[in-house]
Amino acid sequence: MNIQPNFQIGQIISLDCGHRNLYCEVVQVVTSRDLCWVRPLLLAEVREEQTWITDLRDASDLLWPTNLFRPALDTEVINLFSQLSPIEPKVSVDQVAQQKLHHFITQAWQAYQNSNDL
Repeated sequence: MNIQPNFQIGQIISLDCGHRNLYCEVVQVVTSRDLCWVRPLLLAEVREEQTWITDLRDASDLLWPTNLFRPALDTEVINLFSQLSPIEPKVSVDQVAQQKLHHFITQAWQAYQNSNDL
């Protein structure tokens, strides 16, 4: 039996894959399909005691299996979010950020398929 997390709208959750964490805000939980509609906020990559952050607040929303997310702890995200710049109007979408998100999602999907977590 697979127990689904009880996420709330506006909650910050994390999709973890290797040394990277995708932090998202819950937009809606689609319980009938075990999916979570999320709005990406940032991608954090930790290597050799350093953390690199990619701002994804302008990225596309995602529908992703709910059971692959975990609740993010306040203590882990406060420092990360404090490093983001204030949102300013943008003329175009940040292509590098979009590519990093796409690459992460592809790798996470492959990792979870290979581990039979789906």
